[in-house]
Amino acid sequence: MKINAEEIKAVANLEPLKRYKYLIKKIADNEVFYTLLNSENDYAISELENHFLIPFWSAKEFAESCLIDDWKTFKITEISLDDFEEKMIDFLNENNYLMNMFPIENKTGFIVDVNEFVRDLNDELENYN
Repeated sequence: MKINAEEIKAVANLEPLKRYKYLIKKIADNEVFYTLLNSENDYAISELENHFLIPFWSAKEFAESCLIDDWKTFKITEISLDDFEEKMIDFLNENNYLMNMFPIENKTGFIVDVNEFVRDLNDELENYN
């Protein structure tokens, strides 16, 4: 799904919580989301107040805004909901990583732990049944 420039600008200007709510709806709609991996397939990780964060977005176009500075050589990687459930939930929990939901350029997104994200996503997915 291609995102147009107007939508990119409008969503990028939202406060982090509203971007998070947008992201949840888009993930429920499309059943995929995106993160960044380097050439060794390690996740892009940032640190905030002694917590390690992995970024996630609802579309490649939004992730592109963060391919700067230390992350400029990373590649945008799609994650299906099945892959997230099978591989990432345990990885995030075991490493105590938090999820940086929808950062834009050098601005942190909405920070959640994986359990909060799963609950919010499941709540949204119930609207589709």
